[in-house]
Amino acid sequence: MDSFKDLVQLRRSMRQFTEEKLTEEQKHLIMRAALMSPSSKHTNGWEFVVVEDKTMLQKLSESRESGSQFLAGAAMAVVVLGNPQVSDAWIADASITAIIMQLQAEDLGIGSCWAHMYNRFAADGTPAGDNVRRLLDIPETLVPYCIVGFGYKGMERKPINEEKLQWEKVHTDKY
Repeated sequence: MDSFKDLVQLRRSMRQFTEEKLTEEQKHLIMRAALMSPSSKHTNGWEFVVVEDKTMLQKLSESRESGSQFLAGAAMAVVVLGNPQVSDAWIADASITAIIMQLQAEDLGIGSCWAHMYNRFAADGTPAGDNVRRLLDIPETLVPYCIVGFGYKGMERKPINEEKLQWEKVHTDKY
């Protein structure tokens, strides 16, 4: 990869992974990127739970009705937690750190995908975040916002087609 422009174009959601484990350095760099992510007023109102246990990854993949099954095949998942008591911008801060981790992973040749948990539900109507909280013993003060799965890419995805960019959604000076 030669530039950030290439990185953004190549990063695609990866829902299939190989069985290969991530190296300690790769895991460290992904979490380093998370901890360096910008946050409102530098409050760092996020925390993370790194999960590599295959049984737990399977359980997390079932925490919402759909859209999280890929987590079962990930080498690692990072549960991004927000703390509304620390920052009123915790949702934005959690979103930023999730994508920063994904961009770092792509730069390392690692695939990733985000499973939203906040305001999502399991098939029985239970909030997905409550399922995640119960599985991982997360304190009530923290909100499970999303889970990002990481692993070596198990499928090919073409780069984003620049010809399909919706430039009509870009407005200058006023709408």
